[in-house]
Amino acid sequence: MSVRPVIAIFDIGKTNKKLFLFDEDYHIVYERSVRLAEITDEDGFPCENVHELGKLVLVEFKEASEQKEFDIKAVNFSGYGASLVYVDEKGKPLAPLYNYLKPYPEKLQEELYSKYGGQEQFCIDTASPALGSLNSGLQLYRIKKEQPELFGKIKYALHLPQYISSLISGQFVNDITGIGCHTAMWDFKKNDYHQWIKQEGLTSKFPPIISAESVFENHGYKVGSGLHDSSAALIPYLVSIKEPFVLLSTGTWSISLNPFDHSELTADELNKDCLCYLQYTCKPVKASRLFAGHEHEEQVKRIAAHFNRSAGEFNTLSFNNGLIPRLQQNFKQDLNPVDFTRSSGFEQWDLTMFGNHNEAYHQLMLDLVRQQRYSTQLVLKDTRVKRLFVDGGFSHNEIYMNLLAREFPKMEVCAASVAQASAIGAALVIHSLWNQKSIPGDIIGLKSYSNGSH
Repeated sequence: MSVRPVIAIFDIGKTNKKLFLFDEDYHIVYERSVRLAEITDEDGFPCENVHELGKLVLVEFKEASEQKEFDIKAVNFSGYGASLVYVDEKGKPLAPLYNYLKPYPEKLQEELYSKYGGQEQFCIDTASPALGSLNSGLQLYRIKKEQPELFGKIKYALHLPQYISSLISGQFVNDITGIGCHTAMWDFKKNDYHQWIKQEGLTSKFPPIISAESVFENHGYKVGSGLHDSSAALIPYLVSIKEPFVLLSTGTWSISLNPFDHSELTADELNKDCLCYLQYTCKPVKASRLFAGHEHEEQVKRIAAHFNRSAGEFNTLSFNNGLIPRLQQNFKQDLNPVDFTRSSGFEQWDLTMFGNHNEAYHQLMLDLVRQQRYSTQLVLKDTRVKRLFVDGGFSHNEIYMNLLAREFPKMEVCAASVAQASAIGAALVIHSLWNQKSIPGDIIGLKSYSNGSH
């Protein structure tokens, strides 16, 4: 039996922890997906069980490496951002992996902003909206101020992908895609850590920054340093598609990424939850974000409970074009003004106004897509982008995709079949170091929804 050379990729999401083996043609030949129960931190707030996550990674990697039909040449990692693991000299976690949704002390945040030029200038310099715990640099600052004893014990603060990498490589490094995603750490004009990170003595807690294209050799494997998942998800598209595009990456967050817009963020864009990501090449990517996947999940639960349905039924609903005009005409009620940076407005609907779960779900998707149009338009201004690609969960949702195409009639709107784009991106970034074949031209499959295609 011939042994196939493969790369192992850990793709650590907020909900699902996945391991893939890709062959040299980037076909998935092995896949594992596990959900871990959350625990709580010292304040009772839900958080990732970082100790169980570490054990899981090592167990899954051992099992994959024992598959006799595969020869693992390399391993890399993608993972969600805004999450720091605080480790000692041996790489052991010293504290919980604090949840990026945990409320941040307003007084502490205001103190920091006022000390370094005010909130607006601080946010413009760091290309990071004021997001509290979602600005991961502020998480470490909070520990310094509130838990000085813990701060003194911390050898390194590692973003999650680099922590997972360290479990296999034994090395502690930092990655520009992790630093450059709404962390409030990086000065985009100076291309260096922001002044506040240095003056507050936080730089000593971060290991050296290395290129995402670098690897370590350990136990015969080439081990990558890991990437932030949203930045990794862009890589297959940048490799395969040359004309300008926007990628709408959907999951818990729906993030519109425009890698062809390098203009500086304005204060108005920051206030509307726009930010900049850094590609692994250090080029900025303008992005806008919505918590749309989370809202979808919560509102589906509400609809299911009201109509006595199971949440799983909503995955198989077909698009009913005939419903749309009727919903728009019959259900025009006076909603309170909607702040699209925070909500689609669907939570204001009285579900008794809908005849069945299908109608209510179509209204939910109408509202979410209307909100998505608002968000995506923020990164389309003054650009020549004519193609909008959707990957992740909503790319498989026929109702969502048809409604999105209606909202962008002058663009080609496509569902991308690279369902594991962040994992493939993490593999592609070290392609030449493990793969003897050329990058295939069919990594991305596109299904067009434009011009009434579907």
